Amino acid sequence: MVRTVAQLRTPALLIDTPTFEANLAAMDAVLPGPRLRPHVKATKSTTLARHLAEGGHRSFCAATPREIEGLVAAGLVDDLLLANETLDTARLGALSERANITVAVDSRATIEAAASGGVRSVLIDVNVGLPRCGCEPAEAPALAELARSSGLEVRGVMGYEGHLLMVTDRAERAQRTAEAMALLTHAADEVGGDVVSGGGTGTFDVNTSCTEIQAGSYALLDTDYDTLDLPFAKALSVLATVISVSAKGWIIADAGLKAFGMDHGNPSWDDGEVFFCSDEHITLLPTDAVSSNGAAWKVGDRVRLWPAHVDPTVARHQRYHLVDGDDVVDEWEIDLRHW
Repeated sequence: MVRTVAQLRTPALLIDTPTFEANLAAMDAVLPGPRLRPHVKATKSTTLARHLAEGGHRSFCAATPREIEGLVAAGLVDDLLLANETLDTARLGALSERANITVAVDSRATIEAAASGGVRSVLIDVNVGLPRCGCEPAEAPALAELARSSGLEVRGVMGYEGHLLMVTDRAERAQRTAEAMALLTHAADEVGGDVVSGGGTGTFDVNTSCTEIQAGSYALLDTDYDTLDLPFAKALSVLATVISVSAKGWIIADAGLKAFGMDHGNPSWDDGEVFFCSDEHITLLPTDAVSSNGAAWKVGDRVRLWPAHVDPTVARHQRYHLVDGDDVVDEWEIDLRHW
């Protein structure tokens, strides 16, 4: 393993270890133990998940069957939730002797798929305002009855207020979250079960209705979430190398569209403006003609860039490099990518 940031091949995905640990501590102070069900779709690493388990969070949720399979292979089997509808249930049923796996369902078809695929337990997914998956609240009791008659354990309900996670004003975010969760808790009363699952990093502390919160991005954070009043800081960056310097003032580094999730916009840079990204290049406009070391920008300089969206950025890389200052202290494989 390389020992310093200067030795890394670029582009490289970095986790600032002190910031990362501070983020975990800030979450634990609000949602200790089973109150948090970390969402591995954000971090996609069984090593990172095991680190969270050692901190008391032993239940996980995932977005894809591949993520569930990876968690099981890593021995993280206590309580896994596929917080998404799927018809590809046989691969999960095949793991039912090794792990406690629950799947979200919102229709007769997804219930039938869960039962025929060998899945043993489900949550009824209720739409609480985001135009995505989830049944209408009034449909939840009948779906729960159908699931039970199909031999499935109905553990409770889930609902994702994803349309509210980025509401800037905290009071408005709390009020609208409470309104969305009122739909979910009413459905929970009629469905039965012990689990009311939902939430995310943006609403982790204002969603007081759920028995567990499905947050994931908090551990690493991104520039999008960094605009909110959250007790977390950016721990994830992409290290790039300057490969060209223009006499017209811009510099080019070797991390472009293939190194970042761009659905939330360009990455940001502390030393200037991100002009634009192309496939393998990022064009930067430095604020000053000299870099932080006091010399003019030159080919070979390193720059750290902040992603706008954690999840798709992580999916473009094979490993994390954990750093403390300029020291590389560990490497963690990103082994939960793909489908």
